[in-house]
Amino acid sequence: MPSFHSTFTKSSSLSHIFTKTRLRHLTTTTTATMSTESSLRESLAAKLTTINHHGDVIRSLKSSKAPKSEIEEAVKALNALKLEKTEIENELKAAISGGSDGSNSFNGMSRDTFRQAVVNTLERRLFYVPSFKIYRGVAGLYDYGPPGCAIKSNVLSFWRQHFVLEENMLEVDCPCVTPEVVLKASGHVDKFTDLMVKDEKTGTCYRADHLLKDHCKDKLEKDLAISSEMAAELKHVLAVLDDLSAEQLGAKIKEYGIVAPDTKNPLSDPYPFNLMFATSIGPSGMSPGYMRPETAQGIFVNFKDLYYYNGNKLPFAAAQIGQAFRNEISPRQGLLRVREFTLAEIEHFVDPDDKSHPKYSEVSNLEFLMFPRDEQMSGEAAKRLCLGDAVSEGTVNNQTLAYFIGRVYLFLTHLGIDEKRLRFRQHLPNEMAHYAADCWDAEIESSYGWIECVGIADRSAYDLRAHTEKSGVALVAQEKFSEPKEVEKLVITPNKKELGLAFKGDQKLVIESLEAMNEKEAMEMKATLESKGEIEFEVCKLQKMVTIKKNMLSISKETKREHQRTFTPSVIEPSFGIGRIIYCLYEHSFYMRPDKSGDEQLNVFRFPPLVAPIKCTVFPLVQNEEYEEVANRISRSLTAAGISNKKDITGTSIGKRYARTDELGVPFAITVDSKTSVTIRERDSKDQIRVNVDEVATVVKDVSEGRTTWADILQIYPAHTSASADE
Repeated sequence: MPSFHSTFTKSSSLSHIFTKTRLRHLTTTTTATMSTESSLRESLAAKLTTINHHGDVIRSLKSSKAPKSEIEEAVKALNALKLEKTEIENELKAAISGGSDGSNSFNGMSRDTFRQAVVNTLERRLFYVPSFKIYRGVAGLYDYGPPGCAIKSNVLSFWRQHFVLEENMLEVDCPCVTPEVVLKASGHVDKFTDLMVKDEKTGTCYRADHLLKDHCKDKLEKDLAISSEMAAELKHVLAVLDDLSAEQLGAKIKEYGIVAPDTKNPLSDPYPFNLMFATSIGPSGMSPGYMRPETAQGIFVNFKDLYYYNGNKLPFAAAQIGQAFRNEISPRQGLLRVREFTLAEIEHFVDPDDKSHPKYSEVSNLEFLMFPRDEQMSGEAAKRLCLGDAVSEGTVNNQTLAYFIGRVYLFLTHLGIDEKRLRFRQHLPNEMAHYAADCWDAEIESSYGWIECVGIADRSAYDLRAHTEKSGVALVAQEKFSEPKEVEKLVITPNKKELGLAFKGDQKLVIESLEAMNEKEAMEMKATLESKGEIEFEVCKLQKMVTIKKNMLSISKETKREHQRTFTPSVIEPSFGIGRIIYCLYEHSFYMRPDKSGDEQLNVFRFPPLVAPIKCTVFPLVQNEEYEEVANRISRSLTAAGISNKKDITGTSIGKRYARTDELGVPFAITVDSKTSVTIRERDSKDQIRVNVDEVATVVKDVSEGRTTWADILQIYPAHTSASADE
């Protein structure tokens, strides 16, 4: 899936410059990990050469009918060399997969084994399944089952609480079907693309960068005998993969001999494919539209009414939760790359001249993993930074952007995301759209690697300006002055005759780009035109540089007396991929522990009560009418308190019932073993307490809603010891 707001294609020359710069940094900077891997590859290559030589010696001894003892001694030496080779291979595999840190993150298993255990559990317990399964399914489409729906609902409920309610945001709900003109203005119709290749014989389509990525990773992980130089080159390709143009991607695919995975047929050259689902509005088919690829445009086109609703005051934020659609070329990675998904997006509108935030101090002391662009360019790792320091040093562009980065961190960690496997990565210059002031991604580590789950961008005033130009409706804000002010205003006056002669059909786009310049850009252009007579200027909508000459426009400043200032607001945009967050939460919450006998590993999801699909289960210790009535009474009291619960009155052993609920991530299990009091078991510690029947709902509600902790509860209620609690 492309980033939540695709950074549209920029000048190929600019991309090439950044690609070369990034390659140069990566080539000259060698980390300890890369050094270790290189050394192991060299040792393995030397060991293979020695083994081949010993094999030749043994064959020579046999052909010359050497004494049996001499041959046996040579074979023994060869076997010892092979053992040494295996040890080096194992060390190399560990270095490639991240060593002990990686294994600890995945319950002591390899990434693939861990992922398969998680996915098998999720599908078996109906968290989610492939859509249209009885018809063999459709790639990139999934159905959420009962526990999956409950978790998604809880995540979205907390999102509303954490952002919409606490920040007094204006929530909207806009249609999924969007007229073409809206997405034409935003740039999606022309530039919302990925590069695709086709099997030249069957016509099967593949995403070009995925094929190259898979090839490089497979060679690094499976072909342990490749040279350290080749390994370094493949790592470089992976590092700059997002920067490669269609021509560069095609060249690498040919150089490495990459063919269609299924048929081994040759592939076409890469070409752009628009990811939006096209449709038409109305029976005539004359009004083209698309299924929206994001929810943000619905907020932007409603800005004027939302601004009025907010009392014509800035700053304010609008939010929307809804479905988005992207026609992925070759979807994979389960819930991480799908064709229909849920986005939760915020557009915080702010005065471009004042991006301070009144609540910034509430997050400025937070410390967490951050990955600024300088560290990325120099080959260093992410590091813990204080958010306030990152702003004061200019690493993060402004307070409002930093405030939302901090709020996103708190949101994700409260959900249950492991803070050690959460980082905020700053976009490199070549990743950012031309209009963006700064962009950061909240990335979560999973068995698939680091996954972008939230994008937090300062998009400047681009979106509102684009829709103003296309619709003719001014999407602006006003600041009224207490007294009239003498205001110096920038005036850009294009010479349409000269521009028309020079650019013909592209004249309008060139003029739009010139008029969209901010004051700094315009005055720099003025100075260059006066000194040199011409300047190279990037027209983003044409995706190319053009030459602007002195006679093509005039740039000046005029002083006017004004009673108010009219301006286009900037927007800070946090955009959440809910499905991606939920999948990473599944992995971060999953672990295995032995049963009482130690013969079997039991699956457990350690969901916090906040997001757990069911807060508690209720079951009688034995099948007994009186106990079952008590269980029903407790269940009713829990439901009345708003606590989701599930009764289990099967005759299965208590240990197996605990295991079933642990596998669903249920935090508390209530066992009815008398008519007056019951036990409450906590999932991860397996500690049990005894509570009066009438107090059960209050205890579970207080812990589930965070008003108290389980540790506090243990101090209040008597502990209960039961052998069955360990099953």
